[in-house]
Amino acid sequence: MPKELTRQAAAQLLERIIFVGCLIVIAFTAIPYGSVEFWWTSAFEIAVFAPVALWALQALLSGSFESQRWSWLAAPAGVLVLFSLVQAIPFGATTSAGGLNQTIRSAISADPFETQSFALRIAAFASLAVLLLRFTNNRVRLEALVLTVMGVGALSALFGITRQAIQHGEGAFLLRTLPPGIGYGQIINRNQFALMMEMSLGVSLGMIFVRHGRFDKRLLYVALALPIAAALILANSRGGILTMMSELLLLSFLMLRPQRNNGDNVRAAGSRRGAHAFLMLAVRTMIIVALLGVAMLAIVWVGGERVTSNLSTITEELKPENEAARWNTRRVDIWKATWLMFKQHSLMGVGFGGYWIAVPRYHDASGAYTPQQAHNDYLETLASGGILGFAIVCCLVAMVVRQLRKTSRQSDHFRQALWRGAFIGLCGVAIHSIFDFGLHITINGALCASLIVIGAAEIQSAEK
Repeated sequence: MPKELTRQAAAQLLERIIFVGCLIVIAFTAIPYGSVEFWWTSAFEIAVFAPVALWALQALLSGSFESQRWSWLAAPAGVLVLFSLVQAIPFGATTSAGGLNQTIRSAISADPFETQSFALRIAAFASLAVLLLRFTNNRVRLEALVLTVMGVGALSALFGITRQAIQHGEGAFLLRTLPPGIGYGQIINRNQFALMMEMSLGVSLGMIFVRHGRFDKRLLYVALALPIAAALILANSRGGILTMMSELLLLSFLMLRPQRNNGDNVRAAGSRRGAHAFLMLAVRTMIIVALLGVAMLAIVWVGGERVTSNLSTITEELKPENEAARWNTRRVDIWKATWLMFKQHSLMGVGFGGYWIAVPRYHDASGAYTPQQAHNDYLETLASGGILGFAIVCCLVAMVVRQLRKTSRQSDHFRQALWRGAFIGLCGVAIHSIFDFGLHITINGALCASLIVIGAAEIQSAEK
């Protein structure tokens, strides 16, 4: 009996270590430019795979993996990893090059090394999500994960605002590749920074409007949300600001959803249905108008002329370029090239990570500028994975949506608020991905995995 108790105590200790370790990994991933450089990405992957090994030991001690918590996500993610590895497998005839008797092997991927790296990153993100799904099993841990996501956003926002306020010289600001005018906050690309803010803001909005929540905690969530919203505007990302407006619009609809009636109230609710529906429509309209009005005023007041003038150029991105240089750097030109690439490689694509190598052949321009991404993650997924790869990704998304629908039925107000915040943040990712490629940096992938866990994790009811 004492031996069994010792095993259980060791398993519980490992469980806490794994969970806290995952939170620390998420927090530190945000620091070095969001972990975009190769060595920082590798450090993230090592830091995620190490707790997986600890999990195996913990499962042996406790006698359970509790696969029902995470298998629904691990299966499609594992298929995507395997598909990417297949794209990188060299095949075909061996030939000689230039009389040097050099072996050349072809692969589905235009860049097999990058495709292998993509598979490793997806495995790391899936492992992080699976670990969090497995060990986020009570309200305290779920709230800790929420505060981690919000804290990463708030601290990054404060860093960005501080940098904008005091960086006026030619030198870098703390990090060596942050000269004036480059990116925002610690992120080199302001659009990718905006996506990070959108995810944190979504969770914040859900927690601010929790029903029957404590006033002091609401103040904490408001304090974290304010710098996030301000930095999102000041980053001057057109896609980010439009996504923020969409998130506020979605919040207003979710907040005013009719509540489920229990069996005792069905008859009474039916008699008042018409008047109630009209009243809710009027209230919803007023709240939507008020939220959007306040958001527009905040954009003008916080962002000033620099932001408003940038927003006015949105339609220019959708027009073909007529300059003699023929750079074709507008999104509509890049999207056309991506679509041509997909039509030529419709079944299995050019390989995840191989877009930048394959696109020059389809980009009708002078060659002075070659796009590295499609500025539309849907099109890039289609071109990189073809129909098969896109179908796997859609299956993964469908499994996430299915689990989110399942948790949305819970009556616990705390859980409803978290689901609402995660859903808003994930919808922000879906909208922003139409215009940019924010999920390509490590911190945004980690935060997206965290939002999936926040929205889908199954915990015991917090109602007292």
